[in-house]
Amino acid sequence: MNQIGPKIRELREKAGMTQEQLAARCNLVGLNISRGTLAKMESQVRRITDEEVGLMAKALNVDVSKFYE
Repeated sequence: MNQIGPKIRELREKAGMTQEQLAARCNLVGLNISRGTLAKMESQVRRITDEEVGLMAKALNVDVSKFYE
């Protein structure tokens, strides 16, 4: 199961971003996802690969370790 999704939501909200804004930033760093896909990640419906975790951290401007705290 995707254990990182809720942390993505937490970090996104802490940064004051909407799902649409984060999806746009993800696309800028090379993680081509839609707002709908991001919603599925956050709600633990879609699995997240290690590569996607790294790109998500880059889009959120946080260290990957933040997802595992």
